[in-house]
Amino acid sequence: MAVVWAYDTALWLALLTLAVRRRDRLLVLLGVAGALASVSAALRGATTGSTTAAALFALLGTGLAVSVGAFVGARRDLVASWRERAERAESEYALRAEQARLAERTRIAREMHDVLAHRISLVALHAGGLEVRPDVGPEQVEATAATIRETARTALEDLRRVLGVLRTPGTAGTTELAPQPTLVDVRRLVESTREAGVAARFRTDVPVHAQVPPELGRTVYRVVQEALTNVHKHAPSAPTVVTVSGEVGGELVVAVVNERPTGPGSALPGAGSGLVGLAERVGLADGTITSGPEPDGGFAVRARLPWPWPDGARPGTAAARAAWTPPDARITATRAGGAASPRHDGRSQA
Repeated sequence: MAVVWAYDTALWLALLTLAVRRRDRLLVLLGVAGALASVSAALRGATTGSTTAAALFALLGTGLAVSVGAFVGARRDLVASWRERAERAESEYALRAEQARLAERTRIAREMHDVLAHRISLVALHAGGLEVRPDVGPEQVEATAATIRETARTALEDLRRVLGVLRTPGTAGTTELAPQPTLVDVRRLVESTREAGVAARFRTDVPVHAQVPPELGRTVYRVVQEALTNVHKHAPSAPTVVTVSGEVGGELVVAVVNERPTGPGSALPGAGSGLVGLAERVGLADGTITSGPEPDGGFAVRARLPWPWPDGARPGTAAARAAWTPPDARITATRAGGAASPRHDGRSQA
């Protein structure tokens, strides 16, 4: 009898260990084989009249060993899966946090490039104008110096705002780096370029109160800003025309075209990635952009951006008609003399 007990104990321990590690067809086959072997051993060692009890005990022992092993194994697998899911969730959280940091760094770098590069180029143009024309009167020198001071002060404020975002934890991605420009601000952008000495003109047929989505207006502004910054750097002597045209429900087209420069560039340094970042920005707006030299020796940047109907507006409805305003309310750019000049066809030209 002792031999039977030793045999059953060893068999049950083996089945329990196997059930902890595996719960598949092999466990079923070995469990059935072990149960038959345990019952056979119990019947051979049982006395007359106790064979039924011995057989039931052998079956129960085998079943209990397999069940306990299967439960322990399943519990271990469940805990391991929970641990794996927790580790994976932690890794994904760290990855998302890193991606958010990289996206915020990219946003800050793009903002610094868009704003600071343009304003510093204006400072260089104003200072260069004083250098090449030392005979200007004291009033002009004073006005130019005031413009340089104001532009530099604004650039420093923008830089301080960016550095504040970098220093303050928890504000990244939640605070705007600067008031975001709109389509109407393009006019002032061209005016500041003209005041710096570049022969820039602005033409548009877009109503000033047209329902242009903020993201679309901001993209147009950045296209013009980057193109004019390149004009400041490489062709400050070239006449430049900025054109914005389009129709709601169609496309908004922006073009910045400068003629062949008649003098040297301003020698301002550049990273050479402005147009690359601009192409990415336009691509995010589902638009297309082309840039390159013109046949006459100039350079052009042209972008086409979809201009969707406002929400709830369809062609011919009152909401769609409200998206437009009369031609006399269209965006205008003042001439160098200060007077606005709307054209008869609804366009304005500076």
